[in-house]
Amino acid sequence: MSAKIQIKNFNLWYTDFHALKDVNISVEEKRITAMIGPSGCGKSTLLRAINRINDTIEGVRVNGEIIVGGKNIYSENTDVDILRRNVGMVFQRPNPFPISIYENVAFGLKVNGIASRKSVIDETVQQSLEAVLLWDDIKHKLKKSALTLTLEQQQRLCIARVIAVKPQIILLDEPCSSLDPVATQRIEELMIQLKDIYTIVIVTHNMQQAARVSRDTAFMLLGELIEFAETGKIFTNPNRKETDDYVSGRFG
Repeated sequence: MSAKIQIKNFNLWYTDFHALKDVNISVEEKRITAMIGPSGCGKSTLLRAINRINDTIEGVRVNGEIIVGGKNIYSENTDVDILRRNVGMVFQRPNPFPISIYENVAFGLKVNGIASRKSVIDETVQQSLEAVLLWDDIKHKLKKSALTLTLEQQQRLCIARVIAVKPQIILLDEPCSSLDPVATQRIEELMIQLKDIYTIVIVTHNMQQAARVSRDTAFMLLGELIEFAETGKIFTNPNRKETDDYVSGRFG
C-alpha cells in the first residue's frame, strides 16, 4: 500500500499557542486511520489541517508539510477549493443544509460546476445515497427537508454530500458523538464498507470505536504525536507508557 497522506514535521499555532508540535504521520490509502487522545490534545486540529479548514480561524499559522497526492497542500499555489473537494469533511453533529434532501446532495455538484445536466445530477444523487445505504428509505421523499430525517440519517446524508463530489479522502470528526449506540453501530458498518473506495481518517474519543473500525491508530497528547502504529498494537502492546496509560484508562 502507498501513503495517501504524508504529514512531515508539521506545526500549528493559534496565535501564540503551539497546538501541534512536529507531527509526522504517513496515512495509507483505502483504510481507516483513527486519531485518539484526551480532549485538547490536538487531534481535531490535525484532522482539520488536512483540508485546511483551520485557515478560517484568525491567528492560525503553520510550518512543515502535509502532502496529499504528492503535493504539499500548504504550498502557495494550492487551490483550497479543489483541496476541500478532494478531501471531504464530516463533522461531529450532522449539519445538513435547511433545504431538500435532494438539494443537499446536489449542492456540491452545482456550486463546484461539476455537473449541470439534471440527468447527471439525478444519477449522482442516487448513487451517493445508495453508497450510504439511504436510497431505499428516502427515495420517495427527496423533496422533503433534510431536517426531517433522524440524526443517523442526517449524518449519512452529510457523508453522501461529501461523496457526491468524488473525493479521495474522507475526514470524520467524532461522527457518532451525537448518535445512540444502534445508530453508531450502523455508521461504523458504513465506514468499514466505504474504506474499500476511500481513505478515511477518523477522530474519536471512543477507544472501542477506534479498535473496531481502524487499521492504524495515532495517539496524541498535548499537541504531540506520542505513538502511531497498527491499531492492535496500540491497544495491546504499545511502545510508550503514555499510550498504555491512556488506552488502559489510567488517565484521560
